[in-house]
Amino acid sequence: MYYVGVDLGGTNIKVGICDGEGKILKKGSIKTGAERSADEITKSMADLTLQLVSEMGLTVQDIVCAGIATPGTADSEHGVVVYCCNLPFMDYPLAQRFSDFTGIAKVMIENDANAAAKGESVCGAAKGYRNSITITLGTGVGGGIVIENGVYAGFNFAAAELGHIVIDFGGVQCACGRKGCWEQYSSATALTRQTREMMEQCPDSLMWSLCDGKLENATARTSFDAMRAGDQAAAKVVDTYIRYLACGVVNLINIFQPEVLCIGGGVCNEGDYLLKPLLEIVHNEQYSRHSVDQTAIKIAELGNDAGIIGAAMLSL
Repeated sequence: MYYVGVDLGGTNIKVGICDGEGKILKKGSIKTGAERSADEITKSMADLTLQLVSEMGLTVQDIVCAGIATPGTADSEHGVVVYCCNLPFMDYPLAQRFSDFTGIAKVMIENDANAAAKGESVCGAAKGYRNSITITLGTGVGGGIVIENGVYAGFNFAAAELGHIVIDFGGVQCACGRKGCWEQYSSATALTRQTREMMEQCPDSLMWSLCDGKLENATARTSFDAMRAGDQAAAKVVDTYIRYLACGVVNLINIFQPEVLCIGGGVCNEGDYLLKPLLEIVHNEQYSRHSVDQTAIKIAELGNDAGIIGAAMLSL
């Protein structure tokens, strides 16, 4: 029983051949070439898939299902990408075209963040739970919701844009058109911006030496590294960032009361320096703090393979 998972990104296409447990047996990647047509991109995805299938000594008849994790709004019922702002997919029948190019009979698609949530639910930190939420702290804040083991996408397949709940009315401008969106305060991009703003205010901060005196060298790790070395300005950045993150997490728990909420992305490499203060704030502020049953908050386990694994497991 073999399953194909395709993680379609604006920069790279990643493909993996998985077993029924979500273990990646073979994978490869190529550049997306986002300036090309939808059919050209899909053909490249298909060619890489067929290459990996051949290298494993398999045929397409050995593939139970191929799943594609795509950016944008994905109509998973009809296999159509309704809209994607970073790729030339507009009402594009991605599932059918991928099937045409590969010969794989069963092809499913899902929004990339939803697919990652599915992956964590089936094979990762949310395995064994029927109801879970997964967020990813990256360029933005991606989100996916699993209810009774199924991905919740809304009636129009555009649900779970969790990064675009507003936590600061009239706040920082977001690319979506609103102001004060959660991802403008809790993404890795936001943490980098907050770090640089603090560095400009505090010329004596240790963060400058960690960045070789160059503001552009500051990353989402800089403030955490400086905080651990005792820098007070960095500690303030980290504290504020975690409070912003906790605000959105509490909102999600109050609305959905999931059994588990998984957090992924590079910021999670900070471990307990992130998780301990986050858990304390969430515990004190969530509406259900007096309940016997509490939402577990965990670090996501699948990392950069979440899209591949989640896509491969879409039929399960």
